[in-house]
Amino acid sequence: MSEALLAPPVDAAVAKVVRDGLCRADKQLPPWLLYDDEGSRLFERITTLPSYYLTRAERAILAREAGAILDAVGADVAEVVELGAGTATKSQLLLEALVARRGHARFVPVDVSAAPVELAIARLARELPGVTVAPLFQQHAPALASLAMDPTRRALLFLGSSIGNLDEAEAAALLAGVSACLAGGALVLGTDLRKSPEVLVPAYDDPEGVSAAFNLNVLYRINRELGGRFEPAAFRHVAEWNEVGSRMDMYLESLREQVVPIAALGVTVRLRRGERIHTESSRKYGIADVDALLRAAGMVRTHTWTDHAGRFAVHVGRVSPE
Repeated sequence: MSEALLAPPVDAAVAKVVRDGLCRADKQLPPWLLYDDEGSRLFERITTLPSYYLTRAERAILAREAGAILDAVGADVAEVVELGAGTATKSQLLLEALVARRGHARFVPVDVSAAPVELAIARLARELPGVTVAPLFQQHAPALASLAMDPTRRALLFLGSSIGNLDEAEAAALLAGVSACLAGGALVLGTDLRKSPEVLVPAYDDPEGVSAAFNLNVLYRINRELGGRFEPAAFRHVAEWNEVGSRMDMYLESLREQVVPIAALGVTVRLRRGERIHTESSRKYGIADVDALLRAAGMVRTHTWTDHAGRFAVHVGRVSPE
Protein backbone atom coordinates (compact mmCIF):
# COMPACT_ATOMS: atom_id res chain seq x y z
CA MET A 1 0.00 0.00 0.00
CA SER A 2 1.36 3.45 -0.90
CA GLU A 3 2.33 6.08 1.65
CA ALA A 4 -0.36 8.38 0.21
CA LEU A 5 -3.06 5.80 0.90
CA LEU A 6 -1.86 5.48 4.49
CA ALA A 7 -2.01 9.23 5.11
CA PRO A 8 -4.83 10.31 7.46
CA PRO A 9 -7.63 12.45 6.04
CA VAL A 10 -7.05 16.18 6.30
CA ASP A 11 -9.54 18.18 8.38
CA ALA A 12 -10.46 21.17 6.19
CA ALA A 13 -10.94 23.52 9.16
CA VAL A 14 -7.55 22.62 10.63
CA ALA A 15 -5.88 22.97 7.24
CA LYS A 16 -7.41 26.41 6.65
CA VAL A 17 -6.44 27.96 9.99
CA VAL A 18 -2.91 26.56 9.83
CA ARG A 19 -2.40 27.82 6.27
CA ASP A 20 -3.91 31.23 7.02
CA GLY A 21 -2.12 31.61 10.34
CA LEU A 22 1.38 30.50 9.41
CA CYS A 23 1.57 32.11 5.95
CA ARG A 24 1.14 35.63 7.33
CA ALA A 25 3.79 38.01 8.64
CA ASP A 26 2.48 37.98 12.24
CA LYS A 27 2.10 34.23 12.62
CA GLN A 28 -0.75 32.93 14.76
CA LEU A 29 -2.85 29.85 15.43
CA PRO A 30 -6.35 29.84 16.99
CA PRO A 31 -6.66 28.62 20.60
CA TRP A 32 -9.09 25.82 19.71
CA LEU A 33 -6.31 24.12 17.74
CA LEU A 34 -4.54 23.43 21.05
CA TYR A 35 -7.34 21.11 22.19
CA ASP A 36 -6.89 17.83 20.37
CA ASP A 37 -7.09 14.73 22.59
CA GLU A 38 -3.51 15.12 23.85
CA GLY A 39 -3.93 18.88 24.33
CA SER A 40 -7.13 18.31 26.29
CA ARG A 41 -5.34 15.77 28.49
CA LEU A 42 -2.51 18.20 29.16
CA PHE A 43 -4.95 21.00 29.95
CA GLU A 44 -6.69 18.80 32.51
CA ARG A 45 -3.26 18.38 34.16
CA ILE A 46 -2.74 22.15 34.12
CA THR A 47 -5.98 22.67 36.05
CA THR A 48 -4.59 20.62 38.96
CA LEU A 49 -1.28 22.52 39.26
CA PRO A 50 -0.64 24.67 42.37
CA SER A 51 0.04 27.78 40.26
CA TYR A 52 -3.14 27.46 38.18
CA TYR A 53 -5.70 29.03 40.54
CA LEU A 54 -8.50 29.54 37.97
CA THR A 55 -10.14 26.11 38.12
CA ARG A 56 -10.02 25.88 41.91
CA ALA A 57 -11.43 29.39 42.33
CA GLU A 58 -14.26 28.85 39.86
CA ARG A 59 -15.06 25.43 41.29
CA ALA A 60 -15.25 26.92 44.79
CA ILE A 61 -17.81 29.46 43.57
CA LEU A 62 -19.92 26.80 41.84
CA ALA A 63 -19.79 24.46 44.85
CA ARG A 64 -20.76 27.23 47.27
CA GLU A 65 -23.36 28.97 45.11
CA ALA A 66 -24.90 26.19 42.98
CA GLY A 67 -28.33 26.71 44.50
CA ALA A 68 -28.20 30.49 44.13
CA ILE A 69 -27.02 30.18 40.54
CA LEU A 70 -29.94 27.85 39.79
CA ASP A 71 -32.31 30.36 41.38
CA ALA A 72 -30.87 33.09 39.15
CA VAL A 73 -31.03 30.93 36.03
CA GLY A 74 -34.42 29.39 36.81
CA ALA A 75 -34.63 25.74 37.79
CA ASP A 76 -37.31 25.18 35.13
CA VAL A 77 -34.76 25.35 32.27
CA ALA A 78 -35.19 22.36 29.97
CA GLU A 79 -31.49 21.70 29.42
CA VAL A 80 -27.97 22.72 30.39
CA VAL A 81 -25.52 23.42 27.56
CA GLU A 82 -21.80 23.86 28.16
CA LEU A 83 -19.44 25.33 25.56
CA GLY A 84 -15.99 23.75 25.74
CA ALA A 85 -17.24 21.18 28.23
CA GLY A 86 -14.10 19.02 28.47
CA THR A 87 -14.59 16.54 31.30
CA ALA A 88 -17.45 18.66 32.75
CA THR A 89 -16.28 18.39 36.35
CA LYS A 90 -17.35 21.94 37.22
CA SER A 91 -20.67 21.84 35.39
CA GLN A 92 -21.46 18.64 37.27
CA LEU A 93 -21.88 20.76 40.40
CA LEU A 94 -24.79 22.60 38.78
CA LEU A 95 -26.20 19.40 37.30
CA GLU A 96 -26.19 17.81 40.77
CA ALA A 97 -28.14 20.76 42.16
CA LEU A 98 -30.61 20.58 39.28
CA VAL A 99 -31.15 16.83 39.68
CA ALA A 100 -31.62 17.32 43.43
CA ARG A 101 -34.48 19.71 42.66
CA ARG A 102 -36.09 18.01 39.67
CA GLY A 103 -34.84 14.43 39.67
CA HIS A 104 -33.47 14.72 36.15
CA ALA A 105 -31.56 17.01 33.79
CA ARG A 106 -30.56 17.10 30.12
CA PHE A 107 -26.92 18.03 29.48
CA VAL A 108 -25.48 19.09 26.11
CA PRO A 109 -21.67 19.25 26.25
CA VAL A 110 -20.14 21.06 23.26
CA ASP A 111 -16.49 20.33 22.47
CA VAL A 112 -14.14 19.80 19.53
CA SER A 113 -12.44 16.89 21.31
CA ALA A 114 -14.41 13.70 21.91
CA ALA A 115 -12.08 12.02 24.44
CA PRO A 116 -12.71 14.28 27.48
CA VAL A 117 -16.46 14.38 26.80
CA GLU A 118 -16.57 10.58 26.68
CA LEU A 119 -14.90 10.54 30.10
CA ALA A 120 -17.57 12.96 31.33
CA ILE A 121 -20.38 10.81 29.94
CA ALA A 122 -19.02 7.69 31.66
CA ARG A 123 -18.58 9.53 34.97
CA LEU A 124 -22.04 11.10 34.88
CA ALA A 125 -23.60 7.71 34.12
CA ARG A 126 -21.99 6.35 37.29
CA GLU A 127 -22.40 9.33 39.60
CA LEU A 128 -25.48 11.15 38.32
CA PRO A 129 -27.77 8.76 36.45
CA GLY A 130 -30.55 11.34 36.42
CA VAL A 131 -28.65 13.23 33.71
CA THR A 132 -29.28 12.51 30.03
CA VAL A 133 -26.27 13.53 27.90
CA ALA A 134 -26.55 14.62 24.26
CA PRO A 135 -23.07 15.79 23.12
CA LEU A 136 -22.29 18.08 20.20
CA PHE A 137 -18.77 17.60 18.81
CA GLN A 138 -18.52 20.96 17.08
CA GLN A 139 -16.88 24.34 17.33
CA HIS A 140 -18.87 26.94 19.21
CA ALA A 141 -20.33 28.89 16.25
CA PRO A 142 -21.99 25.97 14.43
CA ALA A 143 -23.17 24.50 17.72
CA LEU A 144 -24.84 27.78 18.69
CA ALA A 145 -26.41 28.10 15.25
CA SER A 146 -27.86 24.60 15.63
CA LEU A 147 -29.17 25.33 19.13
CA ALA A 148 -30.78 28.56 17.94
CA MET A 149 -33.01 26.50 15.63
CA ASP A 150 -34.52 24.79 18.68
CA PRO A 151 -36.51 27.18 20.95
CA THR A 152 -35.69 25.28 24.14
CA ARG A 153 -35.31 27.32 27.31
CA ARG A 154 -31.78 26.54 28.44
CA ALA A 155 -28.95 27.50 30.74
CA LEU A 156 -25.80 27.95 28.71
CA LEU A 157 -22.51 27.62 30.57
CA PHE A 158 -19.30 29.24 29.32
CA LEU A 159 -16.88 28.58 32.15
CA GLY A 160 -13.15 28.62 32.79
CA SER A 161 -12.67 32.21 31.59
CA SER A 162 -12.77 30.83 28.05
CA ILE A 163 -14.32 34.10 26.88
CA GLY A 164 -10.91 35.64 27.59
CA ASN A 165 -9.33 33.56 24.80
CA LEU A 166 -11.31 35.55 22.23
CA ASP A 167 -10.54 38.99 20.88
CA GLU A 168 -13.18 41.70 21.16
CA ALA A 169 -14.86 40.94 17.82
CA GLU A 170 -14.83 37.17 18.41
CA ALA A 171 -16.27 37.56 21.91
CA ALA A 172 -19.04 39.83 20.59
CA ALA A 173 -19.90 37.34 17.83
CA LEU A 174 -19.97 34.39 20.23
CA LEU A 175 -22.15 36.17 22.79
CA ALA A 176 -24.53 37.26 20.03
CA GLY A 177 -24.84 33.57 19.14
CA VAL A 178 -25.44 32.73 22.79
CA SER A 179 -28.14 35.39 23.06
CA ALA A 180 -29.92 33.98 20.01
CA CYS A 181 -30.25 30.50 21.50
CA LEU A 182 -31.24 31.24 25.11
CA ALA A 183 -35.00 31.33 24.43
CA GLY A 184 -35.74 32.93 27.81
CA GLY A 185 -32.97 31.07 29.59
CA ALA A 186 -29.71 32.46 30.89
CA LEU A 187 -25.94 32.50 30.40
CA VAL A 188 -23.59 31.42 33.20
CA LEU A 189 -20.24 33.03 32.41
CA GLY A 190 -16.89 32.56 34.16
CA THR A 191 -14.32 35.37 33.95
CA ASP A 192 -10.87 35.72 35.46
CA LEU A 193 -10.35 39.04 37.23
CA ARG A 194 -7.41 41.44 36.86
CA LYS A 195 -4.63 40.84 39.35
CA SER A 196 -0.87 41.05 39.81
CA PRO A 197 1.37 39.63 37.04
CA GLU A 198 3.24 37.85 39.84
CA VAL A 199 0.13 35.67 40.24
CA LEU A 200 -0.83 35.50 36.56
CA VAL A 201 2.44 34.56 34.87
CA PRO A 202 3.09 31.32 36.86
CA ALA A 203 -0.46 30.20 36.06
CA TYR A 204 0.46 30.16 32.36
CA ASP A 205 4.13 29.20 32.65
CA ASP A 206 4.27 26.70 35.48
CA PRO A 207 7.58 25.40 36.85
CA GLU A 208 6.48 21.83 36.12
CA GLY A 209 6.49 22.59 32.37
CA VAL A 210 2.97 21.33 31.69
CA SER A 211 1.84 24.63 30.12
CA ALA A 212 4.88 24.50 27.83
CA ALA A 213 4.03 20.93 26.77
CA PHE A 214 0.41 21.99 26.16
CA ASN A 215 1.50 24.87 23.92
CA LEU A 216 4.14 22.85 22.03
CA ASN A 217 1.65 20.03 21.43
CA VAL A 218 0.06 22.08 18.63
CA LEU A 219 3.22 21.54 16.58
CA TYR A 220 2.96 17.78 17.06
CA ARG A 221 -0.66 18.03 15.93
CA ILE A 222 0.31 19.87 12.73
CA ASN A 223 3.01 17.27 12.07
CA ARG A 224 0.59 14.39 12.60
CA GLU A 225 -2.48 15.74 10.81
CA LEU A 226 -0.93 17.83 8.04
CA GLY A 227 2.46 16.22 7.44
CA GLY A 228 4.38 19.10 9.03
CA ARG A 229 8.07 18.82 9.79
CA PHE A 230 8.22 21.01 12.88
CA GLU A 231 10.86 20.23 15.51
CA PRO A 232 9.15 21.18 18.79
CA ALA A 233 12.53 21.22 20.56
CA ALA A 234 13.45 24.17 18.33
CA PHE A 235 10.77 26.32 20.02
CA ARG A 236 10.19 27.64 23.51
CA HIS A 237 6.94 28.44 25.28
CA VAL A 238 6.50 32.13 26.15
CA ALA A 239 3.81 33.56 28.47
CA GLU A 240 3.73 37.34 28.95
CA TRP A 241 1.47 39.83 30.72
CA ASN A 242 0.10 42.49 28.34
CA GLU A 243 -0.82 45.44 30.52
CA VAL A 244 -2.42 47.49 27.73
CA GLY A 245 -4.62 44.60 26.58
CA SER A 246 -5.24 43.35 30.15
CA ARG A 247 -4.36 39.83 29.07
CA MET A 248 -1.86 37.00 29.22
CA ASP A 249 -0.37 36.29 25.78
CA MET A 250 1.10 32.90 24.84
CA TYR A 251 3.56 32.26 22.02
CA LEU A 252 5.85 29.66 20.55
CA GLU A 253 9.21 31.31 19.90
CA SER A 254 11.65 29.93 17.33
CA LEU A 255 15.07 29.26 18.86
CA ARG A 256 16.81 29.39 15.48
CA GLU A 257 16.19 30.12 11.83
CA GLN A 258 13.92 27.42 10.42
CA VAL A 259 12.40 26.24 7.15
CA VAL A 260 9.45 23.93 7.81
CA PRO A 261 7.49 22.18 5.04
CA ILE A 262 3.84 21.20 5.64
CA ALA A 263 3.14 18.49 3.08
CA ALA A 264 -0.68 18.45 3.11
CA LEU A 265 -0.79 22.21 2.53
CA GLY A 266 1.98 22.34 -0.07
CA VAL A 267 3.58 25.25 1.79
CA THR A 268 6.89 25.98 3.51
CA VAL A 269 6.94 28.06 6.68
CA ARG A 270 10.03 30.17 7.31
CA LEU A 271 10.87 31.47 10.76
CA ARG A 272 13.63 33.74 11.95
CA ARG A 273 15.41 33.19 15.23
CA GLY A 274 13.25 34.84 17.91
CA GLU A 275 10.16 34.96 15.67
CA ARG A 276 6.95 34.07 17.48
CA ILE A 277 3.73 32.23 16.70
CA HIS A 278 0.84 33.57 18.80
CA THR A 279 -1.26 30.66 20.07
CA GLU A 280 -3.52 32.01 22.80
CA SER A 281 -4.48 35.05 24.85
CA SER A 282 -6.41 35.12 28.09
CA ARG A 283 -8.00 38.44 28.96
CA LYS A 284 -8.59 39.47 32.55
CA TYR A 285 -11.77 41.46 33.21
CA GLY A 286 -13.23 44.03 35.52
CA ILE A 287 -16.98 43.96 36.21
CA ALA A 288 -17.50 46.97 33.93
CA ASP A 289 -15.78 45.03 31.12
CA VAL A 290 -18.22 42.15 31.59
CA ASP A 291 -21.18 44.52 31.49
CA ALA A 292 -19.91 46.01 28.23
CA LEU A 293 -19.46 42.55 26.69
CA LEU A 294 -22.98 41.47 27.59
CA ARG A 295 -24.55 44.78 26.60
CA ALA A 296 -23.02 44.54 23.12
CA ALA A 297 -24.78 41.18 22.71
CA GLY A 298 -28.14 42.49 23.94
CA MET A 299 -27.78 40.97 27.40
CA VAL A 300 -27.62 42.30 30.93
CA ARG A 301 -25.73 40.94 33.95
CA THR A 302 -28.14 40.05 36.75
CA HIS A 303 -25.88 38.33 39.32
CA THR A 304 -22.16 37.96 40.11
CA TRP A 305 -20.31 35.82 42.63
CA THR A 306 -16.56 35.79 43.35
CA ASP A 307 -14.29 33.40 45.23
CA HIS A 308 -13.18 34.44 48.71
CA ALA A 309 -9.84 35.79 47.43
CA GLY A 310 -11.54 37.90 44.74
CA ARG A 311 -9.58 36.24 41.93
CA PHE A 312 -12.40 34.90 39.77
CA ALA A 313 -16.05 35.66 39.05
CA VAL A 314 -19.12 33.78 37.85
CA HIS A 315 -21.93 35.83 36.34
CA VAL A 316 -25.50 35.21 35.20
CA GLY A 317 -26.65 37.16 32.16
CA ARG A 318 -30.03 37.36 30.42
CA VAL A 319 -31.28 38.83 27.20
CA SER A 320 -32.16 42.45 27.92
CA PRO A 321 -35.92 43.16 27.91
CA GLU A 322 -35.32 46.52 26.18
